[in-house]
Amino acid sequence: MNLKFKRILLKLSGEALSGAEGYGIDLNVVKRYAEQIKEVHELGVEIAIVVGGGNIWRGVDEGHREMDRATADYMGMLATVMNALSLQDRLEHVGVVTRVQTAIEMKAIAEPFIRRRAIRHLEKRRVVILAAGSGNPYFTTDTTAALRALEIGAEALLKATKVDGVYDMDPKKHPQAVKYHELTYLDVLNKQLKIMDAAAISLCMDHKLPIMVFDMEKYENLKGIIEGESVGTLVRQE
Repeated sequence: MNLKFKRILLKLSGEALSGAEGYGIDLNVVKRYAEQIKEVHELGVEIAIVVGGGNIWRGVDEGHREMDRATADYMGMLATVMNALSLQDRLEHVGVVTRVQTAIEMKAIAEPFIRRRAIRHLEKRRVVILAAGSGNPYFTTDTTAALRALEIGAEALLKATKVDGVYDMDPKKHPQAVKYHELTYLDVLNKQLKIMDAAAISLCMDHKLPIMVFDMEKYENLKGIIEGESVGTLVRQE
């Protein structure tokens, strides 16, 4: 089988792991994602995953503006570790060997992020789950996803959302919203489309790393992208 991508970075938001509740961890949702990841892994794709933490802690975005920004961001990083461990548990449960690596050292539960070690795990057919963001405050997990994708030599950054691509306005609020099937990096920046933050988009643009934005709630979508189907919205150079 001809695969479109053989090494990917999958970005999972914390909100995606919370299911309908919008907070906490829905293990049924995590299990469903783990099964999709297993299918793609069995095709021979090397997979690294960056997880967010918004289902547990939203930091300064949601009413914590009186808190020191750096402190709030570190708390968010710790939340991503909880999500990473839940995903690791479900992946191991369905027979996928994993490693969790964190940008903040916590030896009892995870390896520290070491680029060469992460690549070696991928080569040995292990799924690598990357937590604690970049280890630095003021940077989002979207920016971390772009950074880690470049560090491990991923061929694409796959951004999993609850919407089937990028629209010119919120399709849940505006039925007339128009879906974009392809965009350039500059389109995203100029139109101020809220796919990822500007730092993440700029990093991908500088290194010509394609971004696929898709709905992972539809079971077949992740596998479809790997097999070259037209799924979601592709962001790339002109």
